[in-house]
Amino acid sequence: MTDAEVAGAVRRAVDGHAGEDGALIEILHDLQADLGHIPRSAIKPLAEALNVSRADVYGVVTFYRDFREEPAGRRTVRICRAEACQSLGCDALVDRATTTLGVDLGQTTSDGAVTLDQVFCFGNCALGPTVEIDGRLYGRMDAARLGGLLTAEASHG
Repeated sequence: MTDAEVAGAVRRAVDGHAGEDGALIEILHDLQADLGHIPRSAIKPLAEALNVSRADVYGVVTFYRDFREEPAGRRTVRICRAEACQSLGCDALVDRATTTLGVDLGQTTSDGAVTLDQVFCFGNCALGPTVEIDGRLYGRMDAARLGGLLTAEASHG
């Protein structure tokens, strides 16, 4: 992706929120939706467009786990690690996923097929432990079922 493409995406995202105070997070969501991630090369033009420091922009990008600095895999798997899911065995899900995919949480497989991540609540506590695969929630997940889903995902990735 060229600097010109990034700058164009920044302009579109900023223009989409013209006149709104405190729109940095919404702008970052729009930028990520457009580019698939927030590249480092977007930090400076975004800071300049909003008249804030680069540190402010970078701080928001790195603080909120929904923002990515690198492109995600073609498929995404997110495991809930909040207290309710912890009490219901999410650690076994993390173990199965990291073993099956060969990556740690926050990483993407070397072929770019799958990104494995964690979240700290989907709001699906009554049906935990919960896993999200490509935006679809799966409740009452167990390691064997997750292993099957991941194997199926890998064969389609």
